[in-house]
Amino acid sequence: MSSPSRSPLAGIRDVLVGTTVEGEFDPPIAAIGYGLTLAKAANAHLTVQSASWRLTGDDAWLGEFDYVGEALVDRRLDALARSIAERAAGDAAQGGVVCTTEAPGLTYPDVVTRLATQARLHDLTVLDAGPRRFDLDRETIERALFESGRPVIAVPPGCDAFAARRIIVAWDGSAQAARAANDALPFLRAAEAIEVVSVCDDAEIHEAVPGAEFAPHLARHGVNVVVNDLPKGDGIAETLRSQAGLFRADMVVMGAYRHSPKREFFLGGVTRSLLRNSPVPLFLSH
Repeated sequence: MSSPSRSPLAGIRDVLVGTTVEGEFDPPIAAIGYGLTLAKAANAHLTVQSASWRLTGDDAWLGEFDYVGEALVDRRLDALARSIAERAAGDAAQGGVVCTTEAPGLTYPDVVTRLATQARLHDLTVLDAGPRRFDLDRETIERALFESGRPVIAVPPGCDAFAARRIIVAWDGSAQAARAANDALPFLRAAEAIEVVSVCDDAEIHEAVPGAEFAPHLARHGVNVVVNDLPKGDGIAETLRSQAGLFRADMVVMGAYRHSPKREFFLGGVTRSLLRNSPVPLFLSH
């Protein structure tokens, strides 16, 4: 008798979700719902780190806060972080997902350090992305990518349920792009439609089909793809955003920070632009 077929997502055994409470009126957290539904689809263990950003006297922006006011805010944010963790644990139990949670109160540097350390112990990490007041999301994503050796899924607001039926693989021939595609193979094998997208100068498109060189490698891994080479137009990030909509993508797989984050800060960069504004979750590796 033949054994049951193995799920393409079976290689994902543990998922970490990290979120940080910065204020009492933060927008809804998409990463927890996305991570929970991903863990359920993969039958994986879920870990939720719901940290609160603990204020300290060294934070110059506090200004008017005295010690008593600072402690009061800390207690409120701690309670909110714990309630988020408890709600996540309850939702996981209801969905049949094994889940562990923690709700540490941490200073700014410790938030990102603890998350990066935890990320090394999981197959992938799910984090929120998008414009936030203190840009803590972006720094957390960067540290997790550069210091954990693991991929990150950056989830924009509103994407609170996992889906990966239609995936775009952004291919520029870089080591980062190759690493991202390899790390994303469980999702690519499970997808219904995959498009390898290369955004090129007009001259490059006429001379060759850049994405076509990578397609045979994916095919040998059981991934059926189509190749689409596109002109840069208004820029690589904007072209990828537009194509994600046209393809009705659920996810974009891409190498992160081909240039250093510092250079991207001053000159602009594809990763930074998409982290601020992406229509779909980004599967990132560095």
